Amino acid sequence: MPSHDFRAPRLFVDAPLAQDARVPLDRDQSNYLGNVLRLAAGAEVLAFNGRDGEWQAAIDGRKRPDGLVILQQTRPQDRLADLTYVFAPLKHARLDYMVQKAIEMGAAALQPVLTRFTQASRVNTERMRANVVEAAEQCGILSIATVAEPVPLERFLSQRAAGRLLIFCDEAAEVQDPVRSLQSTRGEAGHGIDVLIGPEGGFAEEERALLLRQPRTLRLALGPRIMRADTAAVAALALVQAVLGDWGKPI
Repeated sequence: MPSHDFRAPRLFVDAPLAQDARVPLDRDQSNYLGNVLRLAAGAEVLAFNGRDGEWQAAIDGRKRPDGLVILQQTRPQDRLADLTYVFAPLKHARLDYMVQKAIEMGAAALQPVLTRFTQASRVNTERMRANVVEAAEQCGILSIATVAEPVPLERFLSQRAAGRLLIFCDEAAEVQDPVRSLQSTRGEAGHGIDVLIGPEGGFAEEERALLLRQPRTLRLALGPRIMRADTAAVAALALVQAVLGDWGKPI
């Protein structure tokens, strides 16, 4: 795989990318390139759309940047591991942080679920999508994770594909070696993985019982300490990616 260029600005554009194509910029993108980064016509950036890989592009426009001229491909499109991060929403800045870190950790989809002890019942999915794009731009990620609308936990469980592995992190579970526990599920992870983090108040007993009745389910403890939900997200996704995901594998 070609090496990442972390010095060039990266910009997500929702348009097809091909050599010699011209891609218009919206007002926010024009302002970002012209007024924030102070780039003028002819300056080069990296553009991606989540479908066609990453491309070197030159800024076009006379008084202000108003388009990109696509020059050549720098990296082909990749595909994320089939990993969905399922979580009880948090409030404001902590939700922003959790979404960004889930994207950095390689989640391909984000699914908010509402539980009895969920702290925030209203979720701004457009803000979540903006955080997904920002994290992808900043971290050299080519694929854009999907963001689903929040649903009650019971509905999510009833609608998910039965062949997927469900890993739910539970502070009430017996503390065991999490790596060994995950290694025991390698034969069950071929049809996708759902990683579930509950609210900071924990799962209600009826929710825990419902989760334990699901097929292909692993109840996982994240060590002897109680973590905040955003910290638990990073810990759980790191474990899953290291044992079952794409860490150490070419994408």
